[in-house]
Amino acid sequence: QVQLVESGGGLVQAGGSLRLSCAASGSIRSINAMGWYRQPPGKQRELVATITSPGRTNYADSVKGRFTISRDNAKNTVYLQMNSLKPEDTAVYYCNAAIRSTWSAYRDYWGQGTQVTVSS
Repeated sequence: QVQLVESGGGLVQAGGSLRLSCAASGSIRSINAMGWYRQPPGKQRELVATITSPGRTNYADSVKGRFTISRDNAKNTVYLQMNSLKPEDTAVYYCNAAIRSTWSAYRDYWGQGTQVTVSS
């Protein structure tokens, strides 16, 4: 069973920073793209950032220039460095990864979600 475990969420004042981590574990053969999504209160889940195995990145316009996604393939871990946080960044943040296990084809996996709250 493949699992994604997130950490790093919390409460921060506007203008502050947080760093989220998400580590994949289990019977993993390979990991393709990884990414972060978020779901603000009462709103639909939305893309934040993605990163491919070669390191190509993509960001939502709302976070571009403030957030940085990175990955450590040796640790099967993806990170999201969040700077200059705004109240509108408040959301539950979810890790996502396209993973092929030793027993199955590629499919999307999701983390449990971690709360990020930005106060004014």
